[in-house]
Amino acid sequence: MEPEVSISSPHKEQAETLLHDAIASRVAALPEGATVMVKITIPTRPGLYGDLAADPRVLRVVALSGGYSRDEACARLARDPTLIASFSRALLEGLTESQTDEQFNAQLESSIEQIYQASLHKQPASP
Repeated sequence: MEPEVSISSPHKEQAETLLHDAIASRVAALPEGATVMVKITIPTRPGLYGDLAADPRVLRVVALSGGYSRDEACARLARDPTLIASFSRALLEGLTESQTDEQFNAQLESSIEQIYQASLHKQPASP
């Protein structure tokens, strides 16, 4: 499943709650032995998908960068205790056709490291 909530929605947090509840009800209705992976926009409220991440029918809940810059997506990801990255847009940020192989590889390596650290090293959520 890969539903995405627009980061520019004036009702993003409310949409995320509705989406969470809809996904949770579908997960609860899965037949025995079925599993899913959920890929969502990083929620406004850290930990929103924690119950789904703990559900044995959910293999993993991963986060889209959703249009946030890589820095913003990584900062939000680092505050969410249950998500890991599945970024594409944020991963590609800073890569250009005009770069040398060395520049391209260095930028890609730096991006991967930043995203990996945000997935692995969690920060306390701000109140």
